[in-house]
Amino acid sequence: MPPAAHVDGNAEFVHATVLCSSRYQFHRMAFTDWGRGGERGTVVCVHGLTRQGRDFDALARELAAQGYRVICPDLVGRGLSDRLADPTDYDLPQYVLDVTTLLASVGATRVAWVGCSLGGLIGLILAGMSNSPIRRLLVNDIGPYLPLAAVLRIGRYVRAGPARFTSAEAVVSYFQEILAPFGRLTEEQWQHLAKHSVVSDGGGGYRLRYDPLIVRGFRPPWTHTRRLWSLWDQIECPTLVLRGAESDLLLRSTAIEMLTRNANARLLEIPHCGHMPPLFDAEQIRIVSDWINARSVGLAAVKPPRQGSVGRHNAREQGPVATR
Repeated sequence: MPPAAHVDGNAEFVHATVLCSSRYQFHRMAFTDWGRGGERGTVVCVHGLTRQGRDFDALARELAAQGYRVICPDLVGRGLSDRLADPTDYDLPQYVLDVTTLLASVGATRVAWVGCSLGGLIGLILAGMSNSPIRRLLVNDIGPYLPLAAVLRIGRYVRAGPARFTSAEAVVSYFQEILAPFGRLTEEQWQHLAKHSVVSDGGGGYRLRYDPLIVRGFRPPWTHTRRLWSLWDQIECPTLVLRGAESDLLLRSTAIEMLTRNANARLLEIPHCGHMPPLFDAEQIRIVSDWINARSVGLAAVKPPRQGSVGRHNAREQGPVATR
């Protein structure tokens, strides 16, 4: 079924939805569609666990100006998308099914994929499957191995999310605290992030724009590890792994193993941020643009560290550091 769409007051993009299915229901997945001509191809940008597609506005605007069509979905349970009747279905198989439906609905047979955190895992799965539509992959600060401590940290802040905010200022303050690992954002960037992360509650306040029950779909980190490594090993397209230099979710040892196991991969570490580089500022957008356009990436090329020296690169670097 073709997606249902309407033009936003901002003619840079349109809002659209596509009908997807889960075990017990049909549901609408919302997305923004930028640069619909797309003479240079299609880029799909998929967000992290509690985020939504408007996180990619700045990146999508730049890529659309270069002639790409850019599709930025709100995964089910987030943003403008419907919620699932059974929250235990908030898991990787459902997300993979939904984005596959999305690709078919927009007629995208060959895409570049930009996946942040959870969106990176979805891209990893798709890229590792035979006959994958992904021609070029960017995985932002996640890998096949997820440390338990980091998963528990994320689960705690999702479960503890406030039921209501009394003011826009309280919304901004909340996200500045829980998303502090994003690094150095401007006030305008925090405002944008906060604006699209909440919805009016009809009583003068705001509530979070995701289903708090998404944590019901959490599985122990080791549930998917073996399968994810197997899929990673099978990826044949050029792949860039971004890592926040202070990330607790993508350990540097995991990132190095990803390079060791797949010769198509490169690694770029972003200083002054943890989980995850938000792809908001001009430098990070340039990195993504260069990768999509098959240009050289990073300020310096270094060999992977020898065994036993994994920790030598850290946030003291003054610019992104590319490995391989």
